[in-house]
Amino acid sequence: MSGEFSGFAAPNGNAESHKTKIAIFGVGLIGGSLALCFKGKPGLEVVGHSVNAASTEKYVSRGVVDRATTSIAEAASDADFLFLCVPVGRLEEYVDELSRLPLKPGCIITDVGSTKASVVRHASKLKLQGAVFIGGHPMAGSERSGVEAASLHLLENAYYVLTPSEGTPEEAVEKLEKLLKLTRAHIVKTDAVQHDDIVGAISHLPHMIAVALVNQIAGYNETNELYRTLAAGGFRDITRIASGDPYIWRDILLNNRDVMLKLVKEWQEGMERFAGLISREDGDGIAEEFRRAGDFRSQLPERRKGMITSLYECYVDVPDHPGIIGKIATELGQAKINLSNLQIIESREDVPGVLRLSFKQEDDLDRATALLQSIGYDVHM
Repeated sequence: MSGEFSGFAAPNGNAESHKTKIAIFGVGLIGGSLALCFKGKPGLEVVGHSVNAASTEKYVSRGVVDRATTSIAEAASDADFLFLCVPVGRLEEYVDELSRLPLKPGCIITDVGSTKASVVRHASKLKLQGAVFIGGHPMAGSERSGVEAASLHLLENAYYVLTPSEGTPEEAVEKLEKLLKLTRAHIVKTDAVQHDDIVGAISHLPHMIAVALVNQIAGYNETNELYRTLAAGGFRDITRIASGDPYIWRDILLNNRDVMLKLVKEWQEGMERFAGLISREDGDGIAEEFRRAGDFRSQLPERRKGMITSLYECYVDVPDHPGIIGKIATELGQAKINLSNLQIIESREDVPGVLRLSFKQEDDLDRATALLQSIGYDVHM
């Protein structure tokens, strides 16, 4: 299965004349980022697929893939690796379609969905024409979506989970791992059921809680708009994950139904326990809950990418002068600091104005803070 690229030698040890073909179905944030990691590497050819012709043209014009097609059969033909980067709710549909095609013997099919048990179980029931299915989940993301948000560095230093089944050939797993090294992600292997339990707890449940909390406050706000006014800042930050794509999250939660029902029940039990502490005026018990949470949270890795993207922001006090916002943006641009968002916060009584600056990387935040402070601005975290 190799071209010139190191790590994919033919069985006889010689390089094959053709390139290793990688087909990516759904070249959005994740699919596009994978494509950028593979494209241009010696011996690799990246083919994108979309049912929308305009999308395939965009993939090519943006330089994300080598070529693109609206035909599933054409994309899959003679492919060595097939990445399914479509919404969770459509994964089984694509697996079904591929099972009806004459796939290259030994080719590897994998996905990037955030739930694994259902698609792994579904693929195991099908005859994939000599292909091997290995569930996959790159645990990185962005608040942006689409191929425009794809990045060569999105998966770097993130965890990339593979969920091979018990009968998956070890050689196939090793081949996929070798290819994924190009993403610079950290490969973790586990079974699909355990994956769904863990990701349900650390990602799916927090999203549900954030949505429920925002909707609760929105309900209060219907009779008193002061709720929305005072919810700025901290409340807005801790609930930002409630702004996820409604249809993507519909599919994820329904797909992970049994796990989510169990987690919600246990969450409700935890809230009832907290309510009991408050009702009994058990101050020591309340303090103990916060202490336990603080102890565990302090052990969490700070510089590792995960399912919920980190927030790198600072606030800058600015005078009310014409062009001041453009001046700050120019200073950051000249220093090659990547500013992902800029928001004007309502003026406070003690300062003329405040800018909220957001960055994709912690290093950009650190550099921006140092730069702005060096030229006289007051910067707050």
